[in-house]
Amino acid sequence: MAESNENTGIDEELEELLTEKSAPEDRAELGPLDEREANAVRPYVDLGGVKVLPREGLQLRLEVEEATKRVVAVALDYAESTLQVQPFAAPRSSGLWHEIRAQIAEQIRRQGGRIEEQDGPFGPELRAEVPAQGQQGGDTRIARFIGVDGPRWFLRGVIAGKGAVDPDAAEQVEDLFRSIVVVRGASPMPPRDLIPLQVPQGAAGAAGD
Repeated sequence: MAESNENTGIDEELEELLTEKSAPEDRAELGPLDEREANAVRPYVDLGGVKVLPREGLQLRLEVEEATKRVVAVALDYAESTLQVQPFAAPRSSGLWHEIRAQIAEQIRRQGGRIEEQDGPFGPELRAEVPAQGQQGGDTRIARFIGVDGPRWFLRGVIAGKGAVDPDAAEQVEDLFRSIVVVRGASPMPPRDLIPLQVPQGAAGAAGD
């Protein structure tokens, strides 16, 4: 009986670790920001679930699911890097990043890639080496998976290109990730559902894959 109680305690502790929020201590001041925390007069590009602050050298692309024509991610080309971001609904009092991070690591290992968990500016992150599709000679593609749990949302980022390997480029891309504003909205949504993204007004031709 005592052993059963002990196992229950371990299970509860593991569950608590998997559901605690993961975010920088200064997130509410330096980002990624919730819509209520952002400066309302700044000239953001409104993409629905996220707002992006324009900056010199930044190019924005929307990734669209072919079957449904739904926008499923925002890709930001900057500092010889690509930052892909996706906002998801999350519970008010718990986070998603610890559990999602473990799932991403398992998926990459199944694809024959290598994964390393490390501490980054946003907390724990994954550095992945994935076999490059269509490449000969064992070439790999390096990417960083980052995530931040906010109030009722979770923002996932994937950094590829120079920002995944070069410290100076990484710092610029990390600053870009910090500048993103998440618009959760008031509508009820199941945790892990993608917060709807949209083509900005006046840019109907901006979507691509």
